[in-house]
Amino acid sequence: MTVTDPTDDRLDEPVGTAITAAGSTTGGPTLIPADRYRSEAFAALEAERLWPSTWHVACSVDHVAEPGDWFEYRIGERSILIVRGDDGVLRAHQNVCRHRGNVLCTGSGSGITELRCGFHRWSWDLEGRLREVPSRKGFGTLRNDDFPLLGASVDSWGRLVFVNPDPDAMPLAEYLQGVPDDIAWADPDSFRCVFTSVTPVDANWKVVADGFSETYHIQGLHPEMLATLDDINSGQHVFGRHSVSKQPYGVPSPRLGRNVPDQDVWDSFILTQGGRMGITESCPVPEVPSGRTVQDVIADHVRSHQAGRGVDLSGYTTDQIMRLNQYNLFPNATVLIDASALAVLVSRPGPTAQQAELVFLHFERVNPGAPRTRPMDVQVPLDQAHFGFVLDQDVELLKVIGIGVRQPGVTHFAVSSEEIRIITMQRNLELQLGIEPSELLGGPSSA
Repeated sequence: MTVTDPTDDRLDEPVGTAITAAGSTTGGPTLIPADRYRSEAFAALEAERLWPSTWHVACSVDHVAEPGDWFEYRIGERSILIVRGDDGVLRAHQNVCRHRGNVLCTGSGSGITELRCGFHRWSWDLEGRLREVPSRKGFGTLRNDDFPLLGASVDSWGRLVFVNPDPDAMPLAEYLQGVPDDIAWADPDSFRCVFTSVTPVDANWKVVADGFSETYHIQGLHPEMLATLDDINSGQHVFGRHSVSKQPYGVPSPRLGRNVPDQDVWDSFILTQGGRMGITESCPVPEVPSGRTVQDVIADHVRSHQAGRGVDLSGYTTDQIMRLNQYNLFPNATVLIDASALAVLVSRPGPTAQQAELVFLHFERVNPGAPRTRPMDVQVPLDQAHFGFVLDQDVELLKVIGIGVRQPGVTHFAVSSEEIRIITMQRNLELQLGIEPSELLGGPSSA
């Protein structure tokens, strides 16, 4: 592994273009060094050059919506305190007392008016200004302005709060490139976070992230979805750092051939995501009116189910309701969104290269002006994690895939152009870490 200067303006340039899920038939596979998924030295390089200078999804706006709300965000050895000030401004501080290094807060909460260390009771206001030092004269000349809390960058997009440990980071809006504009039609601000969960996984964080970065695995891991998802013609696009797959539901995969019965499409949708319609048991497909499709019928049922919750989806088309937009935000977040649903999956590094955390944030759409409700945050062991039919299959794979990745005979993993979002992440990872791009071998995107 050759390490070079990590400063590289190629991070701002596209590394791919629009492509269907089927990928390209030109060139060969892209070969990813397996040590990127198991080496402690590689994980140490990420700790040095990746996590301290990129934007990460930390929590939801609903966690820190009111003055005095706070949330502790941890990634690796870093702990950052996100606080909503009395002035309504969101701020982030390194979670460390300037006296002897104790952490100031753990977990999350509401209603604080100061940040006070429980060790020796030094105290800062919510903006990070030192305001009280017990037994001050023992320190001699000590100026409050010399000991503010150390800063980090924080901002939000939609209902997501992002943190960058670098206090001088580029603006989040610039970092996200074209993603916010691409999904603005869905009005991400109209969602509220219901719950979050954190699940430890015995695998590298990239193993977890890769599992939510391609549709190639649908035919193997999720065959029940094939009757209701076109996994071949799902459009993919690379923005530069980030990428997206736009997957149409309510239409069958071409893998099943022509003339797939509407009943099969209907049953597949009920089995894999029937809760979106409020239907969880198999039943006869409703009559499909002339000039419409079973996809339209499913979309109507989604609208009706949401209307029962007081949410109006009448302004959204069938395609906007039935096409899942899956954004992979570099380095470690997957945002799943359509007109009726929003969920976010975050993969965070664990204490070793072979450990990670899967963080799941679940949102529900609400009407404009709906009051904020504080999310429920839970820790869920891997053997007790249940997120629905499809995600449970992904979680089941995470129980064993880390073992395979660690087998010493495998030097590289072969990735197809269909898995362009994984390749995009790897190429941006190279640039962020300052690795010679020649170490990612082959593939249609190679120089």
